[in-house]
Amino acid sequence: MKSIYPEYADQVNFFAIAVSKSFDNLDRLENQRQQQGYPWPVANIVEENQALSALNVSKQSTKIAFDSQGVITYRDGFGGGSSNTWNRVFTDLANQ
Repeated sequence: MKSIYPEYADQVNFFAIAVSKSFDNLDRLENQRQQQGYPWPVANIVEENQALSALNVSKQSTKIAFDSQGVITYRDGFGGGSSNTWNRVFTDLANQ
């Protein structure tokens, strides 16, 4: 995803969202983003349980794409989402 995202950065809003207690502040999360070389912005959810429940997230590293109406258009878990898949997801979102 790191190699694909920059092509769509001006067209698709994309955030890595932490819901882990290990990232109790945004500075620590931003440092982790920089260390890993992720080109996208990060956010932190304070109310972890509510967010996970509302999105039906039950696995680490869940990936969810929402269209401009807030409808989930893609969902996958840890290790899911090939380069071809992310190209398709980002292209579909950019063309809305």
